[in-house]
Amino acid sequence: MTEVRQIKKISYGQTNFEKIRTENYVYIDKTRFIEMLENEPNSYCFLIRPRKFGKSLFLSTLYHYYDICSKEKFQTLFGDLYIGENPTGKQNSMFVMKFQFSGLNTRSVEKFEESFTEAIQSSIQRFIIQHQFILKDYEKISEAAEKIKSIRGNIEFALSIIERFGCKAYIIIDEYDHFANDLIAQGTNLSLEQYKQLIWANGVVRDFYETLKDATQTVVDRIFITGVTPIMLDDVTSGFNISNNLSLDLRYHDILGFNEDEVEKLIDDCGIDRAKITIDRQFLYNGYLFHKDAKNKLYNSTMILYILNQINITVGAVIQLIDYNLKSDYTRIRMLMNKPENTEKLETIIALGKIESNVIPRFSVEKIHENKNFLSLLYYMGLVTIHKDENNEKPWLKIPNYSIKTMYWEYMEEVILERNPKMSYDPTEILSASGTMAFEEDYLPFFEIFHQKFVSRISTRDLRRFSEKNVKFLLLSVLFQTDYYLPISEPENTEGYIDIYLKRRNDIYKGIKTDWVWEIKYIKQSDAGKEALIAQKKSEALEQLQRYKSSTLFKDRTDVKYVAVVFIGKKEFQIVRGTEELT
Repeated sequence: MTEVRQIKKISYGQTNFEKIRTENYVYIDKTRFIEMLENEPNSYCFLIRPRKFGKSLFLSTLYHYYDICSKEKFQTLFGDLYIGENPTGKQNSMFVMKFQFSGLNTRSVEKFEESFTEAIQSSIQRFIIQHQFILKDYEKISEAAEKIKSIRGNIEFALSIIERFGCKAYIIIDEYDHFANDLIAQGTNLSLEQYKQLIWANGVVRDFYETLKDATQTVVDRIFITGVTPIMLDDVTSGFNISNNLSLDLRYHDILGFNEDEVEKLIDDCGIDRAKITIDRQFLYNGYLFHKDAKNKLYNSTMILYILNQINITVGAVIQLIDYNLKSDYTRIRMLMNKPENTEKLETIIALGKIESNVIPRFSVEKIHENKNFLSLLYYMGLVTIHKDENNEKPWLKIPNYSIKTMYWEYMEEVILERNPKMSYDPTEILSASGTMAFEEDYLPFFEIFHQKFVSRISTRDLRRFSEKNVKFLLLSVLFQTDYYLPISEPENTEGYIDIYLKRRNDIYKGIKTDWVWEIKYIKQSDAGKEALIAQKKSEALEQLQRYKSSTLFKDRTDVKYVAVVFIGKKEFQIVRGTEELT
């Protein structure tokens, strides 16, 4: 008799390993890395990955593998996984103690010290509750713990309980840098002074790490720390100089996130109808590299679980391609743009899609705005990733995928609209004009509204530094407000880089017959009367469009139309005549 395959639930938003394994959620087996971590010569490991990459689930997996309270559940939770078939001998032999540092109060040193101490106390109390069934005199232990007020006292009390059992402790620290990122994002001198007082001096953070370091001589066997950035790694080393940073280690490249084979397994295990997957998932969500020699590009696990869940539950096509929960985690980049040089770097990345830079393994908070460090910060946040250029040995960082590009465009739109408050507009006008372009192949209404509502309202201050790049930023941010196309900036072509490629969304709108290739030119207001210059720009635009049309990407395609537009200062624009022959 044929065995009926059990369809798994999509584990979007789920971070509890036990719940995933016992309630029929899909799970991608990463447990081989437990064995690898245990075989590391250094037992105290540190791993950085961008937000929503699966750190919390991996920590939950470690917890259930090593904690003594999960011993009776081992076969249920791990039996058919790699580590269940290849146990290390240390499974369920330790007391696992977890600390998590999100949501701390960073308004003042006093408020932070209070909330940090409360976070430690809460972690210890939670540890005691989770192990109450094997603790003798649980109530007395709990009452005694509540009376202890110091950080060192709380930790040493919990470790003494473990020591009485003749066991070892496994310490897990999640989001070790969360509060530091909040302080830095505020971008004020007061925040930096707060940071120094809390980290560099004999503050509560230093006390916490020194206590753990001291305990490695006795009861603490292993420590695993995760975070998003390395900004605190240097600053706590004098209190905790024993960690092994695995973040740029090729062996651990795939420890979090999903490679292409794992995504295929997700689709199969969840029984998703492949006919419903009409999007280009690699283009939208793939592209992360954490080592230049890695074989697999990775998906952000939250991104891919989100879209698979949307495909699975949505009747018809998925309209919202990007998880807004993920977007909110990148809003802090807006706060980091308090220095003009950082804005310039960001504009370069948005315009070209990449920038030349190495990744710095660690840097202090005082040097965060230095060029190489700031770009590395973007890398750690997942806003750029390592780019492996087969034809060039230079180190590059690039925007990993379309989803992240949209966040940049939204950021640039905010910046431009803040500088130019007169650029208020009715989104329905843009939608209507975009619809005319999509279904009637008439692009003129869109450019007329774009010029009237945006370009003509550029402030005098911005007009002096306005360029072709700024026009493209504006166009992309406006185009992103509609659902008819996926606007793509600077897609690589055998004949150069196209300014804007509008890829129609046939998954939603079957009536759209045409993709668009746009070449954008800009002439400063002071050159508005120079007819020879205008003619030259038009000629250049037509020549570029002709090259694109004959390229490998577009050759023999009849579903692409080509348009060139020259914007002349803020007062006029001209559609380049002659494109009719190209269309």
